[in-house]
Amino acid sequence: MSLYLLDSNDPMNSPWDRAITANLYAPGQERRLIQEIVLGIGGWQVLEKLGIEPEVCHLNEGHAAFVVLARAYSFMKKTGCSLAAALWATRAGNVFTTHTPVEAGFDRFDRALVDKYAKFYADLLGLSRLDLMALGGGRAEDESCPFTMAHLALNGCSHVNGVSRLHGRVSRKIFQPHFARWPEIEVPVGYVTNGVHISTWDSPAAQKLWAEACPRDCLPDGIDYLKDGITRQSDSQLWSFRAEARKDLVEYVRRRSGRQLQERGAGQEELKIARHVLNPNVLTLGFARRATAYKRTDLLLKNPERLIAILTDRAHPVQLVMAAKAHPSDEQGKEMVKQMVNFAARPEISDRAVFLEDYDIDLAQHLQPGVDVWINTPLRPNEACGTSGMKVLANGGLNISNLDGWWDEAYDPEVGWCLGDEREHSEPGRDEVDAEQLYRLLVEKVVPLFYERDEEGIPKGWVAMMKASMARLTPRYSSARMMQEYVEKIYRPAAIAFRKRSADGARLAEELAAWQERLKENWKDLRFGRLTMTEADDFWCFSVEAYLGELYPEDVRVELYANPLPEEKTEAGAEAGISKGEVGQIMQSAPEKIAMERLGPLAGAVNGFIYGARLPAKRAVEDYTPRIVPYHGGAFIPLEEAHILWMH
Repeated sequence: MSLYLLDSNDPMNSPWDRAITANLYAPGQERRLIQEIVLGIGGWQVLEKLGIEPEVCHLNEGHAAFVVLARAYSFMKKTGCSLAAALWATRAGNVFTTHTPVEAGFDRFDRALVDKYAKFYADLLGLSRLDLMALGGGRAEDESCPFTMAHLALNGCSHVNGVSRLHGRVSRKIFQPHFARWPEIEVPVGYVTNGVHISTWDSPAAQKLWAEACPRDCLPDGIDYLKDGITRQSDSQLWSFRAEARKDLVEYVRRRSGRQLQERGAGQEELKIARHVLNPNVLTLGFARRATAYKRTDLLLKNPERLIAILTDRAHPVQLVMAAKAHPSDEQGKEMVKQMVNFAARPEISDRAVFLEDYDIDLAQHLQPGVDVWINTPLRPNEACGTSGMKVLANGGLNISNLDGWWDEAYDPEVGWCLGDEREHSEPGRDEVDAEQLYRLLVEKVVPLFYERDEEGIPKGWVAMMKASMARLTPRYSSARMMQEYVEKIYRPAAIAFRKRSADGARLAEELAAWQERLKENWKDLRFGRLTMTEADDFWCFSVEAYLGELYPEDVRVELYANPLPEEKTEAGAEAGISKGEVGQIMQSAPEKIAMERLGPLAGAVNGFIYGARLPAKRAVEDYTPRIVPYHGGAFIPLEEAHILWMH
């Protein structure tokens, strides 16, 4: 795999242009927009210069969404097809992953800026200003509506996904306005839960342990984490492995904290204390992340005295390693970091709590293999996925987290602990409630389980939870599983669709463009006539009149729609051994959609037809509503064509 980096720092550029790529978080809308034009349009031009012709182009977040226009322009030049056909053809091979759980997180730009910097490229395409603004979301004629990059990506891609099961559901709600009158459950946003590259995040000792369950000559990237060999390791072996990992972490923390103190000019007494901080035999908690409001980086410190009592318990001591970074302009985040630093500096816990500065990959690669418990406290549903907790799995670490992001689908009482519940909370005082629950979990469950030892000094219950977490979650939240899902669910279907649409001079793409234009011009003339419903032999028989105006019957499909039945889905899930959380997801993804058969023309009507359907009378007849939706075997509905007509 090759990585190409774009840099505008070329002596031939003006000083202002040379600075375009100088900062990740460029100040101001103008420079940010230019950066995203460079990334999308410039990125595609780089691929062309290198002779790379990808079938699938993956947009991670909306930042690169201008590639939608660049790719369509390139396709037009090569094939001589129309702009509409070029957009249809290339859209098939574009896929969009959203990482944002709140709409406010999308990049938005004033239309005047888009006019200033994107008009030249739109003119090359033959794209009118109104059509360009429509691609950016909102009503094209509404000048107050900003140009949104996520909407450009949504309009230019054939597949859209969130990065966890919960985030997929949240994203469907966010994008619901884009699919007016479609049920939220049918908003075409799926999910592929993120995963981590295990060999980057497990320790050498963890790799050795896992490799024992594999054939010989098994390199780190070849370890078969799906095998259940880890569960066959003895409790003694696993517990010794964890003890060594904890010892390695303690030694690393002592070195790093000592270096921190030296850099600040600390005296010999302080350096001496740093050499003895932490204890390799004590339950070790890890708490490190980007400090920002929704991650509630200060939640663990809501009641400092309560936490100090937990850390300094003589019979069952606990120790805490913390790290965090805040965005330079995030004042609240910087205040959270300051709280962590001040807490670790308290003299009564000088040997029990450490704050490590400059949170980076090197620190994380030492911290996550060594901690016994990783703590995460986001405010549901603001964590799109989160991967920090995944990084402890192969190393035998356990998780405590709110049911948000990946943990919402991963949590089971046998593999870790959860905070909060499956609902979103915005009421005052919620942080205090969750903090109290966290303290209780530590005191009543986590700490006792760690220190409950058998005659050999092994915490059998703790090791059993380690085995369950390692065996069940490590392969499930690996980048290998993630990539396999992307290939099977998204990349392969997108590549196939792109080949079909671009074949024969984009014949199918031209056909789809003409079909969409017919729908756009004539949808307003569709209407329903009379509906009749009868019951016969435990079957419902539906008949409905539909007047199609100037559309061909093949342009649309008449359906009966019914929302899911929660009771039926729950019973089915229980029979299949599906967990409560998974049942909830099945309930959300299974509305009934029955295609009605065109029985014949309606007497005395122009382009009017009778449609019928017969189905088991297992639910109330009023649950079903006729509707007309666009139909073409080569289109993704409703992502690419979202017209819909319901019978009232």
